[in-house]
Amino acid sequence: MLNSLGLDQTDVGATAALSRLLAALLCGGLIGLDRELHHRPAGLRTHMLVALASALFTLLTFEIVASVDPGNDSLGIDPVRVVEALTAGVAFLAAGTIIVNRGDVRGLTTGASLWLAGAAGLATGMGLYWLAYAVTGMALLVLVVMEGLKMAIAALARHWKRRRDD
Repeated sequence: MLNSLGLDQTDVGATAALSRLLAALLCGGLIGLDRELHHRPAGLRTHMLVALASALFTLLTFEIVASVDPGNDSLGIDPVRVVEALTAGVAFLAAGTIIVNRGDVRGLTTGASLWLAGAAGLATGMGLYWLAYAVTGMALLVLVVMEGLKMAIAALARHWKRRRDD
């Protein structure tokens, strides 16, 4: 069935490609969920799309490399360029979430999480699920646990300031 649709003619294979794309959606969605819950401009859908696009570009790179005649030295194929282009593209998108207003900088964490979602998508596109899942877990640890720690430290600082002022 897949063969008649031309879906298994690729270097990676349709099932593996779909699995990688779904894993990218999962990683991007988990990272984006935190940003969504904090009402940030780039939330769940944006992170999912960034991760999905990164995985797709990675899969397309595999296809391009597989379709080139290895004996043709006139083509300068460098798959690392895709990583460079993804990094630059996602960084550009992430920069759009950063707002500077009278010295107050907002959106850095969202920008960084977009960049990380792109990297997780790249990892899933390469089939490195363990790496993508580990990074996603670490990102959630930073986004959730560190936010709680930051709030606890701020509350403690307010408490000590009131105590000192009394």
